[in-house]
Amino acid sequence: MSARFQELDWRQTPLGELVLRRRWDPVFDREVHEIKLNDEFLMSSLFTVSEVEMAHLALADLPAPLDVVVGGLGLGYTARTVLENPNVRSVLVIDALGEVIDWHRQGLLPGGLALAADPRCRLVHGDFFALSRSADGLDPEEPGRRFHAIIVDIDHSPRHLLHPDNADFYQAEGLRRLADRLHPGGVFALWSNEPPDDDYTASLGDHFAQASAEVVRFHNALQDRDATSTVYLARTSG
Repeated sequence: MSARFQELDWRQTPLGELVLRRRWDPVFDREVHEIKLNDEFLMSSLFTVSEVEMAHLALADLPAPLDVVVGGLGLGYTARTVLENPNVRSVLVIDALGEVIDWHRQGLLPGGLALAADPRCRLVHGDFFALSRSADGLDPEEPGRRFHAIIVDIDHSPRHLLHPDNADFYQAEGLRRLADRLHPGGVFALWSNEPPDDDYTASLGDHFAQASAEVVRFHNALQDRDATSTVYLARTSG
């Protein structure tokens, strides 16, 4: 295999073929890590601006101490950004793919070992959406636990889902359950790869005291153009 390209791991999962690869990109003169599920790119270290900004936006006005849930580990940028906030007391990271958690613990991803070793951080192999439906809540070790922020980066958007079973999370009952998992004044943040969806923002407003859709802009050097993602923010009353 070329030194410029290396497949670090390949796993067969219930969702399909999961691949972690590392390559040297001569255009950017840097190492790039990528996660693919079947033929679809889930994450690339070339594009992390919106994941990082989502963490900043979610925690911006929240006072210490903070207990945070991150739904979706991926390459770890969102979770690591959360941990950089000095007000954060604990972070619960939930990912349906145990293989991705293993990659961090094995040091196959930059910053993975530090993330897994941080005493404030607990990596949980579980279905975030199933846990959100559960009467016991998001923390398998502490039923009924509430959080100051819930940050989710799993599906491509509220309408472009990795699995159709996730749909109820974005609907009325799912949003009601989500609000119940937050402390008063708590924040829900959701990443989307599509432009703001006014109907979804309105649905958030029906179940939270405040709701907005923030557009995050960044330069896509591969296509030499500006690109955008959306971060939905919703806050409970209190």
